[in-house]
Amino acid sequence: VVCANDWILCLHQTLLILLVIGKWLLPVAGGVTRDELSQLLLIFVGTAADILEFTSETLLDVNSPSMVYVILGVWTWSMFQFPLHLSVSTSRPDEYSEGDQGVSLLARLRTDIWSMVESLFIQDGPFLVVRLTLVLHFHVVHQMLIFFTIKNFLVVVLNFYRLFVIYTDYKASG
Repeated sequence: VVCANDWILCLHQTLLILLVIGKWLLPVAGGVTRDELSQLLLIFVGTAADILEFTSETLLDVNSPSMVYVILGVWTWSMFQFPLHLSVSTSRPDEYSEGDQGVSLLARLRTDIWSMVESLFIQDGPFLVVRLTLVLHFHVVHQMLIFFTIKNFLVVVLNFYRLFVIYTDYKASG
C-alpha cells in the first residue's frame, strides 16, 4: 500500500521530469540554439532537484495549514521558470565590442541580469524566505533544511555580489 505522501512525491517527481524532457523535445521558440538549450536543460535539472527537495522536505515538517498553502504557492511560483527562457541569451557575446559605449549595461549583460532576477525572485529568494520562516518561526530544524537554507542564502548573496561586480566593472569602463 502506497501512502498519500508517496503519491504526492511521485507526482512532483514525474511533473519535473516531464518538464525537463518536454523542454528538450519540443521545438524551442525565440531563436534558442542547441548549445543554449543544452545549457538550459542542465540548469533545469539542478533547479528541478532543488524544487523537489523544497516540497518533499518542507511539507512533511509543517503542521500549519496556512504555511502549507504558502509552501505550495511558492512551489507553484517557482514552476514559472520552466516555460520562460529568461536566463538564455538571445544575442551572441561577440555582437558587442568591449569599448562599445552606445550599448547599455542591460543590453550587454541581459542574460546575467535575467538569471539573477530569476534566482532572486522566482526560486532562491522565495525558498530562502520560506525556509527561514520554518526554522525561525516554526522551529523546524533538521540537516537537509539547514543545508538548503544555507545554499539558498549563499545563492542570494552571490547574486547580489555578481550584480555589484557587474555594476562596478561597468562604471570603471565608462
